[in-house]
Amino acid sequence: MIAGLIVLFLAVALSGYLIGVYNGLVRVSAAVKLAWSNLDVLLVQRHDELPKLVEVCKQYMRYEGETLERVMKARGGVDAARNSGNISSVGVAERELRAGLSGLYAVAERYPNLKASDAFQQLQARVSALETAIADRREVYNDAANVNNVRIRAFPDALVASVGDFPPALLLHFQADDKSGVDMHALFAR
Repeated sequence: MIAGLIVLFLAVALSGYLIGVYNGLVRVSAAVKLAWSNLDVLLVQRHDELPKLVEVCKQYMRYEGETLERVMKARGGVDAARNSGNISSVGVAERELRAGLSGLYAVAERYPNLKASDAFQQLQARVSALETAIADRREVYNDAANVNNVRIRAFPDALVASVGDFPPALLLHFQADDKSGVDMHALFAR
């Protein structure tokens, strides 16, 4: 009788522990999805701002079509990668977009009327603020992905993770020179 109660108690305790581990894994997996969703909101906002920036630039840059086209093509690449949910593709597309924006701002330097334009200055400030926020949210996403990856690989959580559907989360990587936002003030400083 006492042995039966001990076995029952151990079975209940083990079940409770496994349920706790499972729920913890669900929470960290949800944190990764939330962090990605928060980052995605900013990517969409920047996606919506770039055509406005390009349109303002078109009014001044009559002979810089290739530069403007590169930004718009890169914008489409980020959107496609973001919609696919492939983190690696987002990283590659982000590098292209950042290079395109850097080129756009460098070319804009040759157009004093553009630099003085209120619309350009406002859009420049908005895109710059979005770049900073994207960098911050990318860090939050990578932190959440790292916590998730550690939990699904650490014992005993790894046992529960292997039974459940808890895949590793990919980190959003950028090259060393892409880790900070585009410094637009430096681009336009004389």
